Amino acid sequence: MEKKEVVEVLKWFSDMGVSDILETNFSRPSSNKISTLAELKEAMAKVDISIKHCATNMVFGMGNTKADILLLGEAPGAEEDKQGLPFVGQSGQLLDKVLADIGLDRTKVYITNILPWRPPGNRTPNTQEVALFRPYVLKHISLINPKVVVCLGGTSTKALLQTTDGIMKLHGRWTTTKGISAKIMPTFHPAYLLRSPSQKREFWRDFLLVREEISTDQVN
Repeated sequence: MEKKEVVEVLKWFSDMGVSDILETNFSRPSSNKISTLAELKEAMAKVDISIKHCATNMVFGMGNTKADILLLGEAPGAEEDKQGLPFVGQSGQLLDKVLADIGLDRTKVYITNILPWRPPGNRTPNTQEVALFRPYVLKHISLINPKVVVCLGGTSTKALLQTTDGIMKLHGRWTTTKGISAKIMPTFHPAYLLRSPSQKREFWRDFLLVREEISTDQVN
């Protein structure tokens, strides 16, 4: 990104009322020349951003690198930060159960997050953090080249689709976005379901649509 573009981005954030961005120390290596997952991980590790200095491990991604389904979460939690792997805590256990219910497991999907580091206090990623890592997310999806991307929660959905609509409105509906060939299914984050178990049925139904989409595509 050219210096002029950086200034314009900073001005946009300022106009939007994000006053702390000028106090945020970050830089981003370009993702344009990245052609492998190893190169992507290396580039992301070099991103200079304050949250990585508060985290224990970088959480990149895991699973089948040729999967038809990519699951996109928000950011690592405490257990993920500890192990350096995505969705290995309570949320991950619930996700594994739903995958098993529709005949899938982690050997058949790929899992990653918007942010590779746990935000302090497990807070929600802020606007500038999401904007900083979105190009890497797009590159990650491009390298895996799935047929379906499942956005787990409002943060990943808004980041990928660049929308202000909430997850309650968007979940269970197929959509697309510029720069991604895969169909996108927004749904709830498993952590939310642990607090609101009444939504588990809707979560399961959303994944049934994903399974149906993959099965139909394989038949065709």
